[in-house]
Amino acid sequence: MTRRETVDVGGVPISYLTAGKGGSLVLLLHGTYWSRVWQPVLDGIAAAGLRPVAVDFPGFGRSGGELTLSEASVPGLSAWLVRFLEALGHEGPVMVAGHDIGGGVAQHLALAGTVEVPRVAVVNGIMYDSWPVPGVARFRDPAVAAATTRDDVLAARRVSVVKALGRPASEAEITEYLEPWTDPRVARSWLALAGAADHRYTMEMLPALLQSKTPKLLVWGEDDPFQTIDYAERYAREIPETRLVRIKSAGHIPMENDPKVVAGALADFFAAKRS
Repeated sequence: MTRRETVDVGGVPISYLTAGKGGSLVLLLHGTYWSRVWQPVLDGIAAAGLRPVAVDFPGFGRSGGELTLSEASVPGLSAWLVRFLEALGHEGPVMVAGHDIGGGVAQHLALAGTVEVPRVAVVNGIMYDSWPVPGVARFRDPAVAAATTRDDVLAARRVSVVKALGRPASEAEITEYLEPWTDPRVARSWLALAGAADHRYTMEMLPALLQSKTPKLLVWGEDDPFQTIDYAERYAREIPETRLVRIKSAGHIPMENDPKVVAGALADFFAAKRS
């Protein structure tokens, strides 16, 4: 059963979704959305004897705090995760999956060496120069960001959520996704994430990725208009120890389109013994 819990990280209440009763920790990272994207697959992952933890970064979702521009970069969020794991009382290896910009953070954490990451998965995430997409990139202009109100962020997020779901959605469902951004603090944190969006972070990881022997899984909604599948296909060809699972008739958040297949792919990957 999925439940929401909170842990203190440096005096800031950090919220996360989890399920199950233990097992190996699987850290699930969001990007320009929040932990809600992982909700459909948590029970399926937990059913494999794993402990999924879908965290809300500071200033996102149900977490307290507020991200600054420097903290919102891929390396900044990767470094923050070490503090989050310490607050959870977790020691030892941690497996990681990331969606959207969280996919870049997951790759960075796996390469940084601050914690051992035996397996990493990317679900419709950023790689190479695939990002920021135009709807995010425009907020990198400090003048645009300064002139952007909470209501502007809400309106932009509505367009993105409707497109990302890749299926008809009720107004109640859309409202649930958007609710955190009604808080101006969360809207400002999103603007910080957008302002810090820079593909140099993923490009800089390439030399290390090309040498990486860590098992990697790509799970991709084939119809994603934001992070298109050609990037995933290239990554699977070029980066060692990578397997691509395609999710048919699915968009940017394939967990919402085919939760059973996505949960099964992630659970099989993370529960597998390394040969």
